[in-house]
Amino acid sequence: ELDVELHEAALDLRGQEAELDDAWSKGWQFALSGPIYAGTNEIQRNIAAERVLGLPRK
Repeated sequence: ELDVELHEAALDLRGQEAELDDAWSKGWQFALSGPIYAGTNEIQRNIAAERVLGLPRK
Protein backbone atom coordinates (compact mmCIF):
# COMPACT_ATOMS: atom_id res chain seq x y z
CA GLU A 1 0.00 0.00 0.00
CA LEU A 2 2.73 2.43 0.99
CA ASP A 3 4.72 1.67 -2.16
CA VAL A 4 1.74 2.51 -4.38
CA GLU A 5 1.01 5.72 -2.44
CA LEU A 6 4.66 6.81 -2.65
CA HIS A 7 4.77 6.33 -6.40
CA GLU A 8 1.40 8.05 -6.91
CA ALA A 9 2.63 11.07 -4.93
CA ALA A 10 5.83 11.20 -6.98
CA LEU A 11 3.86 11.03 -10.23
CA ASP A 12 1.53 13.79 -9.03
CA LEU A 13 4.52 16.00 -8.21
CA ARG A 14 6.11 15.37 -11.60
CA GLY A 15 2.87 16.22 -13.39
CA GLN A 16 3.02 15.94 -17.15
CA GLU A 17 6.74 15.11 -16.98
CA ALA A 18 5.80 11.69 -15.61
CA GLU A 19 5.74 9.87 -18.91
CA LEU A 20 5.18 6.15 -19.31
CA ASP A 21 8.93 5.57 -19.76
CA ASP A 22 9.78 7.43 -16.55
CA ALA A 23 11.39 5.40 -13.75
CA TRP A 24 8.66 6.52 -11.32
CA SER A 25 5.98 5.33 -13.76
CA LYS A 26 7.63 1.95 -14.08
CA GLY A 27 7.98 1.76 -10.29
CA TRP A 28 4.29 2.59 -9.89
CA GLN A 29 3.31 -0.12 -12.38
CA PHE A 30 5.48 -2.63 -10.51
CA ALA A 31 4.03 -1.51 -7.14
CA LEU A 32 0.51 -2.20 -8.41
CA SER A 33 1.42 -5.83 -9.01
CA GLY A 34 2.74 -6.29 -5.46
CA PRO A 35 -0.55 -7.35 -3.87
CA ILE A 36 -1.11 -9.84 -6.67
CA TYR A 37 2.09 -11.81 -6.20
CA ALA A 38 2.39 -11.28 -2.44
CA GLY A 39 -1.26 -11.94 -1.59
CA THR A 40 -3.86 -9.40 -0.65
CA ASN A 41 -3.11 -6.95 2.13
CA GLU A 42 -5.73 -8.62 4.30
CA ILE A 43 -4.03 -12.00 3.89
CA GLN A 44 -0.64 -10.48 4.72
CA ARG A 45 -2.10 -8.87 7.86
CA ASN A 46 -3.61 -12.20 8.93
CA ILE A 47 -0.27 -13.97 8.45
CA ALA A 48 1.52 -11.32 10.51
CA ALA A 49 -1.14 -11.48 13.23
CA GLU A 50 -0.91 -15.27 13.47
CA ARG A 51 2.82 -15.82 13.10
CA VAL A 52 4.35 -12.68 14.58
CA LEU A 53 1.80 -11.63 17.17
CA GLY A 54 0.55 -15.13 18.00
CA LEU A 55 -3.11 -14.18 17.58
CA PRO A 56 -5.69 -16.90 16.84
CA ARG A 57 -6.94 -17.51 13.31
CA LYS A 58 -10.11 -15.73 12.25
